Amino acid sequence: MAKKKVVKKKVVKKKVVRKKTSPKTVSRKIDEARFYISATFNNTIVTVTDIDGNTICWSSAGNAGFKGTRKQTPFAATVTAEKAAEEAKEKGVKEVEVYVKGPGPGREAALRAIKASGLRMSLIADITPMPHNGPRPKKKRRGT
Repeated sequence: MAKKKVVKKKVVKKKVVRKKTSPKTVSRKIDEARFYISATFNNTIVTVTDIDGNTICWSSAGNAGFKGTRKQTPFAATVTAEKAAEEAKEKGVKEVEVYVKGPGPGREAALRAIKASGLRMSLIADITPMPHNGPRPKKKRRGT
């Protein structure tokens, strides 16, 4: 009987080289911004964009810690707008244009909060969609 030769193989570990990726968000100083306030009957949402329309930051009443019926209060809208304004000021925003949409109770409260935060408002516009003619009315009642 012949002996079997045992051959040991050398294991070579390869080093994995990963490319350095750039971060997704690029921090840049923005002087002017636009605040879009959407005030519905149930919530208030504030979105801050640059002049091109790219979102810088946003906040909502639910994001600010309010739940249920407390989201629809003017105080919740104030806290929401303050939170968005502080984030925008951290990014370097000094002057804002404000666009308000919707019939909710947080419209004026959010405007007052932005004004109190120290940002200069150059424009306040109401962009609430209004129907020019609306849907077709119901047919007239017949009979009695």
